[in-house]
Amino acid sequence: MTGETTIPAPQTVDELGILRSSLEQLALKLLFLASELPLDKLARQLRLRLDVVNEVFQSLRKAELCEVKGVVGGVYRIAITQQGKTRALESLALNQYTGPAPISLKDYVARVRAQSVMNFPATQALVEQAFSHLVLSNRILKQLGSAVVSGTSIFLYGPTGTGKTSIAEAIPSIYNDRIWIPYAVEVDSQIIAVFDPIIHKVEEGPEGSDGRWVSCRRPRVVVGGELSIEMLDLQFHPVSKFYAAPLQMKANNGALIVDDFGRQRIRPEELLNRWTIPLDRRVDFLTLLGGKKLEIPFDAFVVFSTNLDPAKLADDAFLRRIQNKIKIDNLDRDEFRQIFERLSKRLDLKFEPNLVDYLEDLVTTEWKQPLRPCLPVDLVNHVLWTAQFEGETPRLDQETLAEACRAYFLGP
Repeated sequence: MTGETTIPAPQTVDELGILRSSLEQLALKLLFLASELPLDKLARQLRLRLDVVNEVFQSLRKAELCEVKGVVGGVYRIAITQQGKTRALESLALNQYTGPAPISLKDYVARVRAQSVMNFPATQALVEQAFSHLVLSNRILKQLGSAVVSGTSIFLYGPTGTGKTSIAEAIPSIYNDRIWIPYAVEVDSQIIAVFDPIIHKVEEGPEGSDGRWVSCRRPRVVVGGELSIEMLDLQFHPVSKFYAAPLQMKANNGALIVDDFGRQRIRPEELLNRWTIPLDRRVDFLTLLGGKKLEIPFDAFVVFSTNLDPAKLADDAFLRRIQNKIKIDNLDRDEFRQIFERLSKRLDLKFEPNLVDYLEDLVTTEWKQPLRPCLPVDLVNHVLWTAQFEGETPRLDQETLAEACRAYFLGP
């Protein structure tokens, strides 16, 4: 289903794949909140075809839970009855979800499997384009491309300041297609909200598609030191009484980046134990209140990024499950020059031909620091800040860079 241009909209309530009672309860809650609605507006709120919502309305009308208040443009204007209000309040006590109609867990699993990251045809051209803003060796590009083709997971490690985070955050841009994300999933009358507008970037979808699904770019979820064990489980809201999907579920069919691995609120071994089976079997197990277990696809391309020693963070059994391990090291002088010259050109800053040699010697000899990829940006930023403070035009020369180094590095 990857690259599928449309998802056929269900023609009847039975084709929705969810409990009829759940849909009727959702429609009643929306009617209760609005008191009165045109049937076509109710259909838009539910993201369903008008004839499907009309089928729901006729059932509610027969049960005397709603009634017709008039006809405008050939469309019923309906209102909830007193009996319907009582039923709606009962439904709201169960959960306060009033979004688009959910899909079934079965349909969700099938869709995630079909648009898996493992099915994406990553090419050399796509990889080179995704990392074109970075200076990377052919060896690193080849390793990154192979990792994306595998669709499994990757460990980026090496000294601080070598660009691991920049590389990790660029990986999702390799994926140039779009996928389908549901607004919500229903499981035994329980609702799990999946769509997150912060994570899921909507793209224009085709007309006539199933409105319960949103056309999006593949998601990119980035977590750092704030990661806790609770974020990996279903989040139940005690007031609204429905669930929010955990971050790995929101990342399905995309990339999940664990930045600064080893510095989270959760201990590394606790996270690794939690994800041993998901990384190995590509399934995750989530638990509803009451103890019911759900088997959910774990279909994210997981990127661990750390400047700590991987051997001290994980045992051999876990590291075996991470098929791709790439060390991102400090630069040689030619690579450092490329980054500095590219940055200067982008910022329209002129510099003397031998200035890069001077800076490299200054960093390595006087300050006894390695040539990290972050240094050109960090030091030039200091030059720009100082020029702005002094009200002068920024210039790159030995004096301004030496001053930037004194402000940046810790003194002896």
